[in-house]
Amino acid sequence: KKQHAIKDNMKFFTLIIATTFFAASAFGVSPISKNIHKRVAQKSPLRKDSASTSPLFRDAAKTRGGAVPGWTAYNEQLDKNPITTKALTSMAGFAIGDLLAQAFLSNDPLSWARIAKLAIFGFIYHGPSGHYFYNFLDRQIEGKKFKDVALKVFIDQTFWCPIFVCVFFTYLGLVNGNSFGTIGSKIKNDLLSACQGSWKVWPVVHAVNFRFIQNKHRLVFINGVQILFNMFLSLIGTK
Repeated sequence: KKQHAIKDNMKFFTLIIATTFFAASAFGVSPISKNIHKRVAQKSPLRKDSASTSPLFRDAAKTRGGAVPGWTAYNEQLDKNPITTKALTSMAGFAIGDLLAQAFLSNDPLSWARIAKLAIFGFIYHGPSGHYFYNFLDRQIEGKKFKDVALKVFIDQTFWCPIFVCVFFTYLGLVNGNSFGTIGSKIKNDLLSACQGSWKVWPVVHAVNFRFIQNKHRLVFINGVQILFNMFLSLIGTK
């Protein structure tokens, strides 16, 4: 009963946090003072690579309530420490995704160890590998025309997706103490279903990603969507 009570409380606080986050993202929560307006009006050359250059991220000068709180600082960290920042972004995405999966899609007691394992995977693999893979893809295919975007999506889903799922299952097997034989059976039995789940979601997401999102913002955009997909991954990976 105590575990169920804790889990019910987690659901409540998760809903509050999620609602607050999306409200902040949609409307902004920080009041804009006259000094902030002046700073926005004076466009520094340091902001030429900021969120305002990505069509799907908002400009503080044009958004009611200001830009998303912390967005400028986040962009500065992306410029200064891109790999670490993307690793932390993925860590948060995987942790939140599994927390939501456990809170809403599972009847088992909440496992903080499971959340930690998935968060570590996001930090050590998803963020850094995504940084290098998408940089490589953008260097090889520079355009944003339909054929360029379609080719990037095709490569991502036919090449990168199976590799990612195999690494994901292998990591979970190793941290859970499974043998390589068990890990191999897991990959053999669930790789196709995991890829099929990806193919239902990610081609459309990546079409938007490769067409509209700036390179340095790719992982934060992906993690925003992936919080929901990570719920699917955490379930299929830990079943």
